[in-house]
Amino acid sequence: MSRPSRPTRRQALGATAGTLAGLALAGSAHASTAAARTRSDAARTGHEGHDAPEAFDEVFQGRRIQGAPGAGHMHHGGGYAVRIDGQELHVMQNADGTWISVVNHYQPSPTPRAIARAAVVELQGAALVPLA
Repeated sequence: MSRPSRPTRRQALGATAGTLAGLALAGSAHASTAAARTRSDAARTGHEGHDAPEAFDEVFQGRRIQGAPGAGHMHHGGGYAVRIDGQELHVMQNADGTWISVVNHYQPSPTPRAIARAAVVELQGAALVPLA
């Protein structure tokens, strides 16, 4: 009678590493899905939660920029309004939490304040024209 073959140390380490890598990917996918679900629920219900961006009002490069939750272009910005010299800058929050605007649509920023500042830089002194 022959003994059953046992895996080598290399085979056992390889199987363990593969299993751990799979578990890490599954955990990452679960966390990503849960975060997306939370953001989706907040957008659906209109509740942004306690981590909503804070209001701001400052002068940046000679332009007055303002931002406040609750009064924005509702179907894109989750109810966050950003203004440059009193004119609304249409902003939108991406699924990953970054923000984009009509002025710099392909350059996401981490906060509405950052996107307002980036828009001022991009405008180079030009007036923000309101969208219809």
